[in-house]
Amino acid sequence: MFKKLFSKQQPISEPESKKTITKPKIAPERIGDLGEYKITIQLDQLPKECQSISDLMLPNSKSKTGYSQIDHIILTPYAIFVIETKNYAGTIYGDFERPKWSVNGKFPLMNPFHQNYGHIKSIHALIPNVEISHFVSIVSFTRRSTFKVNEELRRIQSNELIVYDTELSEFITRKMNVLKLTTKSPLFTKEKITDMFNLLTKENILDLQIRAKHVENIKASVPLEQTSSEAVCSICGDGVSEKVSKFCLSNEKRFKGNIYCYEHQKREHVEV
Repeated sequence: MFKKLFSKQQPISEPESKKTITKPKIAPERIGDLGEYKITIQLDQLPKECQSISDLMLPNSKSKTGYSQIDHIILTPYAIFVIETKNYAGTIYGDFERPKWSVNGKFPLMNPFHQNYGHIKSIHALIPNVEISHFVSIVSFTRRSTFKVNEELRRIQSNELIVYDTELSEFITRKMNVLKLTTKSPLFTKEKITDMFNLLTKENILDLQIRAKHVENIKASVPLEQTSSEAVCSICGDGVSEKVSKFCLSNEKRFKGNIYCYEHQKREHVEV
């Protein structure tokens, strides 16, 4: 009898707390898509009176490539928000006036607000009746970064704001609330917002060849030393040295055109 009882007992499963949980590995090519997905979630949380346009390419005669590619534009009753997104990992050092910023104090980065101002000017050329002061420039970084920048760039009263991607909707909403208090009435009616939206989407360049040429020209116009020093790991996004970057790119069969930091070279079982 006892033998039968024991034979029917099921094996005791391992407690959940003791089980080893393996996180799914994210393919390098999906990292950028996941970042944009988080931004999309943030934009969906904005008030209904806001309209957004993403990945907008406009003519810009003052740009080296002849175009400006804008990540996101948010049209609201109180301001036009122009958003530049960045996917760097590490400590971001910068000052609003400095033309060059840096990642981890070593890897140079073009001042993203200067870059975004060029985007604002290309939009302003299409809607010149809107004052430049009615634009708000936002630069968004992922949570894999830490800011060491002017305190002013984090104050909601400023028209230049640096934010984390997960707080984008919060900052835009807070900024709109501040503008409501300082403005007697909305700057843009619902009809005006729709008109601007239609105009900008009509001017959006969708031709894939032009877009590809634009990216190619940007890469060609960036100095070699800046390109190599801004190289980042395809998995974690950490900056890598020029030596590591050249090593990965020169080993096409092992890395397939990707760049990996030392740690992820080991994880990929690649001999360094």
